[in-house]
Amino acid sequence: MLGPGGVGGLLAALLARAGDSVVVLAGESTARAIGERGLKLQSSRFGDFDVSVDSAVELRNPVDACLVTVKATQLEPALERVPATALGDALLVPFLNGIDHVAWLRSRYPSSSVVAATIRVETARSEAGAIRQTSPFAAIEIATSPALADRVETLAAHLRATGLDVKVRNEEVPMLWDKLVLLGPLALLTTHARANLGEVRTHRRDDALALISEVSEVAKSEGVAVDPAAVLRMFDAGPAAMESSMQRDQTAGLPLELDAIGGAILEHAARSGVAVPVTRRLVEELRDRQSRLAH
Repeated sequence: MLGPGGVGGLLAALLARAGDSVVVLAGESTARAIGERGLKLQSSRFGDFDVSVDSAVELRNPVDACLVTVKATQLEPALERVPATALGDALLVPFLNGIDHVAWLRSRYPSSSVVAATIRVETARSEAGAIRQTSPFAAIEIATSPALADRVETLAAHLRATGLDVKVRNEEVPMLWDKLVLLGPLALLTTHARANLGEVRTHRRDDALALISEVSEVAKSEGVAVDPAAVLRMFDAGPAAMESSMQRDQTAGLPLELDAIGGAILEHAARSGVAVPVTRRLVEELRDRQSRLAH
């Protein structure tokens, strides 16, 4: 598990409790703390428990799969912990936000070993190894291919055994866009408004409708069938208190995944000639806000 933060800590704890051998890869202080104290999960869905896992600062021993759960802003330096020679023929499974990271990873590792995946969950890390799941949902999707079908299904079975909702899909591009058409509007609006999902649904309804429409059109321009009405229903069904990870990063003064989420939408829109004025406005205003805070 590369990156034992909120998502990585949750997955590592669940897999370890289910009996899998798990190694978390992190910086020296985090790896030391988790090695000494293990992982502590608080979850209304999975229960509260502590579990021991191995930890290291770099992958050295053979593994079946390396799950990548760092933020997009941390991806490049984090990969120094996973040398291609150490990864060997293991699966590399990124659970990052956005869509362009998969191709980028395939330029650094054996292309056939990189398996696209998504996760929908809300988590928070209070300290090294201490994870709280704050959403009632925890759903994973993994893209498969004929060459990797058996190995992907084995990984999916291990994840299902933990209690996670897991679906294996045949096409990775629609899978990635299916997440982004919901995540993009949610992340941009909650971060821009500094408010939770319930508040933006009430006070930023027009922007929400416009964002969902714009991102859906970009997805459609790339051959992905998207139903904006279905996306809106998911947007409206989310817990009112839900916050996006980008919003929480903003509150904590951390770098934002703005390029991976909003920037990716703008880039793909430009390639396809799709107008996305509301998306562009929010991304530019958030970039200006980041710039002011940096100075």
